[in-house]
Amino acid sequence: MVIPGCDLGAFAVLRQVETVIVLEQLGSTLFDTALQMVIRDRCANASYPDSDISREDSQQRAMSDFYMTYNLILKLTPIVPALLLSKAGDRGWRRVPIAVPLCGYLLSRLALLLVVCFSLPVKVMFGAAVVFGLSGGFCTYWPGVMTLASLGSSAEDRSKVMMRVELLYGAAGLVGSLLSGHLFQLYTPNLGHGTILLIISTVLHLLSLVHATVLLQVRQAPRESEDNSHLISPIPDDAAVETCVGINRINVFLLFSAATLYVSSVGGAMEILGFFVMREPLNWNAVQVGYQNAAGCIIFFTSYLGFIALRRCLSDVTLVLIGMLSFASGIYFMSFVTATYMFYLARLLTLFSLIPMPTIRSLLSQQVPASSCGITLTLLQLVLKFAGLAYIPAFTKIYQRSLNWFPGFVFTLASVFSVLALIPVSIVGCRLSQKQLHEKFKETEGMMEEEERCI
Repeated sequence: MVIPGCDLGAFAVLRQVETVIVLEQLGSTLFDTALQMVIRDRCANASYPDSDISREDSQQRAMSDFYMTYNLILKLTPIVPALLLSKAGDRGWRRVPIAVPLCGYLLSRLALLLVVCFSLPVKVMFGAAVVFGLSGGFCTYWPGVMTLASLGSSAEDRSKVMMRVELLYGAAGLVGSLLSGHLFQLYTPNLGHGTILLIISTVLHLLSLVHATVLLQVRQAPRESEDNSHLISPIPDDAAVETCVGINRINVFLLFSAATLYVSSVGGAMEILGFFVMREPLNWNAVQVGYQNAAGCIIFFTSYLGFIALRRCLSDVTLVLIGMLSFASGIYFMSFVTATYMFYLARLLTLFSLIPMPTIRSLLSQQVPASSCGITLTLLQLVLKFAGLAYIPAFTKIYQRSLNWFPGFVFTLASVFSVLALIPVSIVGCRLSQKQLHEKFKETEGMMEEEERCI
């Protein structure tokens, strides 16, 4: 039987890791909106007899307490499983770090569906978070996806490949977020609000798991990338090529530090933003919450387009600095938001805020041998998990204590952390520039010695 060429092409595209990314992100954005609205409804009558706060502030405190515990579980439990699964991936089982976490995704989505259908207590979701974490969680799934997507690409193109994955991730999130609020409001006499939304989310995660297990194609890295690593310069054609015989520990440490500070800034702010928009003066409903999540996903597009346009004339380090400044300015403006239009203006300032992390991962992959790329990216994700154990409770408690006098104070604090992240990135930029100048000097010196011998 002869399969037409167009069908073969379509099937080849279907087998790529990008299909898993789309299915998983569609399901996750639906789940995120459902979880937000379910927790909001369950915390509506929360009260704290030991404190003199309003009903709205009590609801905000109950929601923030739930998310603090839930997210801490998500940060803590994947640590050991992530290390084991990443090692399996580096030994050639590339599907394992993707498929196993997807099992956890599926079970956690199914748990929320059961909570809604049978009116179970929301604390069931803490158990679902443990199961999700023990499967490896996002800190295993995302490095696995990034590693598989970058296989077969050169070091010069690796940043572009990773940004393209981020773009696809954002596109799927945009579609899912725009639909999520409307789907949440669909109901029948037998199915309450959110049930249909969660059924669709669960089915999408089931499809992504089946794809990762059965159809996913594993691409092999080029032979030369096993021993060679390239430093990205502003003009790729003139880039110096370096043979990576070990790990550049100083640069790795600085990049880890920058990533930790920046993710603490972004993670702390986004931790609060989800329920900040549900209080006065915004007081958004499910549809508006979905649109807010969609606004966040649009940043994937603007960051990708900005990266493609600016990388022609700017180095990776400069792009990271621009992205960090973009987020710092936008989240500082968010501190003073009192109306919907102001919220979207603040979001507009964060147009390039998703450039830093994939670019930092690309820079990291160039500081280590290719055989250690998977474990290095996973270690970075684990470091960010440990950072979450500090910034999640810190930002949550600061938000709760500032509700009465300045609810946006946490966003100002996040802006400060983002500015501090500029320091280690700038040092890395100086070190890479000095190394390139040193290599050019040695190359020129070698050419002069060769000319003297000929004379």
